[in-house]
Order: sequence, then C-alpha cells, then structure tokens
Amino acid sequence: MKGPDPQRITEALAARFASPTRSTRLTVVLGRWLAVTFTVCFLTGLFSHGLQNPPSWMFFPTSPAWIYQLSQALHVTAGIASIPLLLAKLWSVYPELLKWPPVKSVAHALERASVALFIASSLLQLTTGLINTYKWYPWPFPFRETHYWLAWVIVGSLLLHIAVKLPAIQANWNGRAVRRSELHGPERSTAPGHWSRRAFLTGVGVSTGVVVLTTAGQSFSWLGPLNLFAPRTMGTGPQSVPVNRTSEDAKVGALATSGGWSLAVTYKGTTTPFNLAELRALPQHQEELPIACVEGWNQTAHWRGVRIRDLIGAVGAPPDSALRVTSMEPEGPYRLMSMPAEYVQDQRTLVALELNGAVLDLEHGYPARIIAPGRPGVLQTKWLQQVEVL
Repeated sequence: MKGPDPQRITEALAARFASPTRSTRLTVVLGRWLAVTFTVCFLTGLFSHGLQNPPSWMFFPTSPAWIYQLSQALHVTAGIASIPLLLAKLWSVYPELLKWPPVKSVAHALERASVALFIASSLLQLTTGLINTYKWYPWPFPFRETHYWLAWVIVGSLLLHIAVKLPAIQANWNGRAVRRSELHGPERSTAPGHWSRRAFLTGVGVSTGVVVLTTAGQSFSWLGPLNLFAPRTMGTGPQSVPVNRTSEDAKVGALATSGGWSLAVTYKGTTTPFNLAELRALPQHQEELPIACVEGWNQTAHWRGVRIRDLIGAVGAPPDSALRVTSMEPEGPYRLMSMPAEYVQDQRTLVALELNGAVLDLEHGYPARIIAPGRPGVLQTKWLQQVEVL
C-alpha cells in the first residue's frame, strides 16, 4: 500500500496558507524593523551585563545619572516591540518552511539551520524576557546567564542567515526597484478578503506601537497615563517608589529594626562601627537620582544621606577606593556588591538614610542603603551591614 506523498502534503499546506500579502519584500521590511529592535536589545543588554559582571576593561559612567535608567528602559521596550515584529516575520515566511524536500543542498541546509536556530532562540529569549519583567521564574535554569548567552546565539544565527540570504535582501531592499520589477512582471492584485502588503505593514506597526505605549509607562514617565499592562507603575509603593525585593523576601525585618544596628566600615583590617545617630551626625546631602531595575521599571526620587566618600574618609580611606558592600540578607546573589572607584568618587553616591523627605522605609532598605548614579537597581544594596575598603 502506497503511503502519503510528503511533497503533495506540503504543497497542499503551502497552498492552503498562501496569501498575496506574503513576499520577499515584505519579509525584508519586517526583518529591517526587527534588526533595529534586536540591535537595541543586544547593545543595551551588553551594557547591563557589563555593569553587573564587569570585564577588566569595563568603563563605569556615572554621568548622566540616568544613563542606566535610559539604557534598560530601551532594552525592555525594544524587547517588547520585538514580539509582534517577530510573529509577523514568521507569518510572512512560514509557507516556505513547508516546502519539500526539506534540504536541497548544503547551502539550503545552512539556511534552514540558521533559520531554525534564530527562531528557536529568539522565541525563547523574548518569552523568558517578558516573563522576567513580572519576576516569575517557572524554569530550572538561571535567567541572567541564559539570557546573556542566548543573545549571542541569536546574533550569530542572524548574521549567518543574513549572509546566506544576502542576494535576496539586496534585491528587495529598495522598494522602488521592487515595484518597478512588479510592474514589468505578471500582474498582481490583492484577492478579496485579503490585506494589501501596505495595509499589513500598517497593522503590524500599529500593533507594535500599541504594545509599546501600554507597557513603556513603567520606564518613561511621560507615557505613565497609558501604562495598562506593565507590572510596575511609577509613583506607587512605600514613599511613592516601587519595590522589587521586600524585607520579607530578604528575611531582614527583625535584624533591620533591632535597636543594636550599626554599619561596619572596614579599612586596613580595622573595623569602625557607625550607628544610626552617628551616621546622621555626619554631613548630610540630598540628591535626585533614579532607581532603575533590570526588569525595565524606574523611578526618580529624592535621597538624603551621607556621601560614601565622606564615610570612608572618616576612617582615613582615600576617595578613589573600591569597595565591597554587604547586605544584612542572609543569602542571595546580590548580598555582596562590588563598587568600583568611579562611583565612590562621585559625590552623588550616598549611604541613603531618607527617601522623599522621610526616614527610609524598611522596604527601601532601612536603616541605610546605597544609591549611586548610573547603576542597576540590584547593585543599589539595601539593608547595609558592612562597607569594606579594598
């Protein structure tokens, strides 16, 4: 008994899902848009990863103070914009994936492999990245390391795909040239009930814009009124600042509120404790600085406390020192934080004791926390226990 013919099946499926909207030109246009959002994600992601896991050559900019605020806002916003763009691009090409035979030559196999790798890694990257903004981790692998290496896989597979498809990309890059070839070729029309290519691209653009406008309000204050779906809203939380990690999550409530707290400052093997009253007796300074988290949300606030350079100067340490900062948290990946000298020297870096005109709330790091310009929120250590001069 003769089995089903795979070629006939795939041809029937391709015909079933065929649309006059689909074309190489459409795929190239969507690819250009997607290349922009992916490039923004990749570059801003490298910057964020470098701040958290700095290589030896890393430069740590502290000005403008909102540099990380803007970088991570662009990272998350571009990532969200990539989701409808990627789905539209997949829609434009998936009948090609049904053609038989699946591999015709070495070049064709290379093209298929690059597409498969790019699609799989991109879908995983965007899905886990979106879920991460809600601080939900239903997977067994570490998010940050996986997110970083997947970015390199995506870039590598994308470059390979571009190299293989470069002739088609060049031929369809210029819209005018494509329209001229269509005019001299067989007559094309939009079938009843189908969108034109222009209408489809307009729909994709509008959908992407709606997705961005209704989520970017957690990152850009001027879009705050449109923030319908992002997990954080500016101006909410204790002292009008959102909270990521609570004192209950960190298991520090009892220790932080005990009367015996003091901040240990260690320099050349000697530890000097500063209780809350002694910290408040030091010169106090107020700075307007953003707290910007890797999940994309941020909030600018008024912080008041002791300059970190003044604090270590009180024990004789030079202002260009690097520091190791320890939180009262008993465990966690950010219990220990390294602070390069660039932040220590910056007079805006504070051991904050107050936030928005009131004593620091427990959820924001009472009795004392770090706030520095241009740093990820995970490195703005809360519930301070020790500052060690390296």
